[in-house]
Amino acid sequence: MTIPLPLLPDGMIDLPGAHLRLWPQWLEPEEADVLFASVMAGVPWEVHRIRLFGREVDSPRLSCWMGEPEARYRYSGALFEPRDWHPDVKRLASRLRDTLGTPFNSVLLNRYRSGRDAMRWHSDDEPELGEAPAIASISLGATRRFALKHRERAESRLALDLPHGSLLLMASDTQRHYRHALPRTARPVGERINLTFRLIHPAPGRG
Repeated sequence: MTIPLPLLPDGMIDLPGAHLRLWPQWLEPEEADVLFASVMAGVPWEVHRIRLFGREVDSPRLSCWMGEPEARYRYSGALFEPRDWHPDVKRLASRLRDTLGTPFNSVLLNRYRSGRDAMRWHSDDEPELGEAPAIASISLGATRRFALKHRERAESRLALDLPHGSLLLMASDTQRHYRHALPRTARPVGERINLTFRLIHPAPGRG
């Protein structure tokens, strides 16, 4: 069963074993509109190949891995080399650092073209992210449903709508205890861009 969103006054979400904080309107609407248009037109979108059930398939969305040169990232059997920062995205990373007190050297941008584009259940727990990563997720464009479920306790589930200009912080033990997903939807929905900012710790031997 999905529990209702227990949003506390400071934006913290009361979910056992997780550290979640939501700013529903972190960006002003006009600022979010400008950023959406800039990123949509200025990012080199591509279809990433991922490993699913032992075989490589096209991911059901468009993506771009971006950041500092050392921010190489291994995901689903593939090693991603970061593209250079888009100027507006780099300014956003600096602003997040000032807001959250956490540095970010990379970002995964995902573009969901319709309700058919989605993200499967997973945790952002790759070694390069460290033991308790802080991941800052900014949503632009159409509102989509974001879901979390506990790895072991079926009753610990949460679903929340992430609107245009919102910021969701996932930190501490969230990735260790929970998986998350962006499910498909049959209802008509516009395009959405999601930016998840991360701090990559280069693995030994990879520089």
